[in-house]
Amino acid sequence: MTNIAICAPATPITREQAAACQELVAAEFPSHRLTFHDQCFEQAGHFAGDDLRRLTALLECSNDPAFDVVWFAKGGYGSNRIAEAAVAQMNQAARSKTYVGFSDCGYLLAALYRHRIGQSVHGHMPVSARSEGGKEAIRRVLRWLGGDTSGLEPSLDGATPAAAFNLITLAMISGTPLMPDLTGHVVMVEEVAEHLYAIDRLFFHLAATLPRVAGLRLGAITDVPENYVEFGQSEEAIAQYWCARAGIPYLGRAQIGHYSANRVVPFGLASPPART
Repeated sequence: MTNIAICAPATPITREQAAACQELVAAEFPSHRLTFHDQCFEQAGHFAGDDLRRLTALLECSNDPAFDVVWFAKGGYGSNRIAEAAVAQMNQAARSKTYVGFSDCGYLLAALYRHRIGQSVHGHMPVSARSEGGKEAIRRVLRWLGGDTSGLEPSLDGATPAAAFNLITLAMISGTPLMPDLTGHVVMVEEVAEHLYAIDRLFFHLAATLPRVAGLRLGAITDVPENYVEFGQSEEAIAQYWCARAGIPYLGRAQIGHYSANRVVPFGLASPPART
């Protein structure tokens, strides 16, 4: 049995969304057990509870030896506000866990990876369980947690370490105490709901701040708003332009992003999660 704790380090989910995820697991993954922290359903303005409440829930899930996995319920913005405090207070039990999420929760994945706490994993989150596409993306995570590697990003070769981030999240953590050492990694980035000029601006920043990475892969750039004037370059042309300027090998596309095809990317070297 894989015991999975779910908390919301950023924004809340509804009980209906949680119920949909529970139903999926009960029907198809009987070897997994989900426990939703009550904090997932609380709201304080934009957030799923104030900073202290979100931090406390995360630590309760992470530091409890009864759980094997901490799965972040949803992104949205807010996990950066508690990430430093969280890693400073995690105990030995937290160090043996797998942590799964993406988007805004990349702040936490980065901090955990920097401090070598558990296994950080880019993967879909429970909030998506009410749509058919979202269910399939969640299935990839649940299968991987059970040892099935079929849902991994296809370009992972098991020999080169990798990490995957939302583009703006990676740009924001660069130069902060959350930034892990990505030297020698294949870095994968994706983005949602940003103008193409904003994508270009984010790459400008990253091109100057990324360490000597093994290369960059571009995931899905979805829901791009229409600007009053066309930018003139596609998202891939933007990535190639800034990679060339920075001397970063551009390795092509990755199947990650805010869409149903989102694949699993364990940080470091890809492997099924260890169970003790």
